[in-house]
Amino acid sequence: MASRLRLTLLRTARKLRAERAGRLSETQHAVISAVVAHGPFTPSALAAREHVQPPSMTRTIQALESEGLLKRTAHPTDRRQVLVTSTEAGREYVAETRRRRDKWLSRRLAALTPEERQILSQAEEILRRITTQ
Repeated sequence: MASRLRLTLLRTARKLRAERAGRLSETQHAVISAVVAHGPFTPSALAAREHVQPPSMTRTIQALESEGLLKRTAHPTDRRQVLVTSTEAGREYVAETRRRRDKWLSRRLAALTPEERQILSQAEEILRRITTQ
């Protein structure tokens, strides 16, 4: 069962990841999503959060800046640092991606019977419990 469940979850996650609002890579999407949800961040804090090396994060930030999704601002207490924040376009990108993903999943769920949706609701609670332990 563990193997089947793992494969199904991976396939589902892959399908949902494909429903992005634009052409960003998964790494770029993860970074913009983190900044929108939890930012602002210093580049080094963002690199640590995403488990990448600082030079890689610098390239990702630069790419997202060139797309107009992120901006760098002065750190309020440390002039040697900058903070990475999202732009309005960045927030809209994340919101649109969420809408697309919710829409994709809603269409799939609508095709199920009420009983199947109830079972999935119960399974979601169990999966959430598993992932938060």
